Amino acid sequence: MSRKGYFTFVLHSHLPYVVGHGTWPHGTDWLYEAACETYLPLLNVLNRLVREGISPQITLGLTPILLEQLASPEFKEGLKGYIQAKIDIAKENKETFTSTGEKQSSRLASFWYDYYQERLSDFKTSYQEDLILAFKRLQSLGQIEIMTSSATHGYLPLIGEDVCIEAQIKQGVSTYLKYFGERPRGIWLPECAYRPGYEWAPPLGKGRKKRRKGIDYFLAQNGLKYFIIDTPMLKGGKTIGVYLERFKALAELWRQFKKGYRPRPEKEERTPYEVYYLKGSGEGREVAVFTRDPITALQVWSGEHGYPGDGWYLDFHKKHFPGGLRYWRVTSSQSDLGSKLIYQPEKVKERLRENASHFVSLVQGSLKNHFSKTHSPGIVTAPYDTELFGHWWFEGPEFLYLSLKGMSKDPEIELTTCSRYLEKSLPQTIIELPEGSWGEGGFHWIWFNQGTKWVWRCIYQAEREMKGILSRLRPPLNHLKKRLLKQLARELLLLESSDWPFLISTWSARDYAEIRASRHYENFQRIYGMIEGLLAGKRVTRSDRAFLTECEKRDHVFSEIDPDWWRGKDV
Repeated sequence: MSRKGYFTFVLHSHLPYVVGHGTWPHGTDWLYEAACETYLPLLNVLNRLVREGISPQITLGLTPILLEQLASPEFKEGLKGYIQAKIDIAKENKETFTSTGEKQSSRLASFWYDYYQERLSDFKTSYQEDLILAFKRLQSLGQIEIMTSSATHGYLPLIGEDVCIEAQIKQGVSTYLKYFGERPRGIWLPECAYRPGYEWAPPLGKGRKKRRKGIDYFLAQNGLKYFIIDTPMLKGGKTIGVYLERFKALAELWRQFKKGYRPRPEKEERTPYEVYYLKGSGEGREVAVFTRDPITALQVWSGEHGYPGDGWYLDFHKKHFPGGLRYWRVTSSQSDLGSKLIYQPEKVKERLRENASHFVSLVQGSLKNHFSKTHSPGIVTAPYDTELFGHWWFEGPEFLYLSLKGMSKDPEIELTTCSRYLEKSLPQTIIELPEGSWGEGGFHWIWFNQGTKWVWRCIYQAEREMKGILSRLRPPLNHLKKRLLKQLARELLLLESSDWPFLISTWSARDYAEIRASRHYENFQRIYGMIEGLLAGKRVTRSDRAFLTECEKRDHVFSEIDPDWWRGKDV
């Protein structure tokens, strides 16, 4: 039987830098939740498949700033404390529910007690408190492929200086090399956001136009072979949007922007089941694009129309206080929190089997349809945020297991990673792409709007100052200047994180995001002032030295960071 096509899950794992910047309700608890509900269950699913003789072949993105956090001693100690606290809460809940005669809730408290005991054992015993090493081993065995991203998930199309795009990417490659001992082949562009080369003007309306290279040029220069795009960037048409449903505050913003939104006409000759090279990446350094499959996307992303909205699955929003454990099921997508029914874990197995079987049938249908039209195998690329599986959708990791197992039994489908597919099937067509992202409407409005313009003003000023100060500082530099420049670079990267404008726009942690963006900008300005003072012959005061030490301790990421990355010229 001939092969009809290939399939890969592309999972993008990312959280902003939260270590040392608060715990709850915003801060390191985000990291602990993701590790406990998503990263540990994902590792369990992948290793379970491997033990059963099935190679999962997922393409897994781990952002550099996430890797730095997973490697930190503060995370490792904090996660153990977090899980133990959940165990204690489950025990207390059980005692309370038992005393009040709430038998179903008491059984669920036991369910949570066992769940967190298992996660603690996974972390301490199965993975020796080293999640990065656990993923690295799977890659070394050829079971998965790990991608990189820009250093702090900077929103690359809006970054104002080419050297700053270059630095975000170079740091991404450097961090990957540090943890995995090899160079990455693929990159997840934050928010699947891309910009071609053109006469670019700062979106704030200040500054003259200048010719900018496309994002793919910088990827090619750093040896990266592919990235992922949304379907309308390839074909035109309406963007599905991945955030509007989940973050209701975006609905008001979208009403403002959709008035001027016109979907591009669809290009029928382009298909998401083929891989394309980009024009202009560089002779002999072509960068390929994989495209999100629109048919399977909505089924997994949507809590209203897709699998996660099934009434039997665990509801994400309703939590029991004190403690925050969840005891209710979705019930229906229209149910308010007061009408949620009690969760019944034993009822979800059949729903998962049915949903996974349906997902596999969609993949089979798309590949057969493509093969019948082209007489050549295609690829279904299914990209999602990793945190969807387990955190947002509690049953998601088991869905991944069942879907991958189901496809492994189909002789017409081959599971693959992006790089492995490129080795077998080089792109035959060179295309150009428009500017855009996978946000609703396909553009930048979620990250750039009236509520976030002040963040971009700070970013653009800091970028210009970083570039300018390096043009005035010439090697050799003494120890203090090296420390100052390294920390200046760290604060700039952290300021450029796309998470701050995103959280401001969604109102999900607006105050926290505003404080974080302001703090990194203020840190940058104070350190910049110290360097300016040194250039003017002034001494760094004792209080300034103490401030520098405090920043190095709290924001000590990317130990190998190289300020010379910002010394280059715009291309």
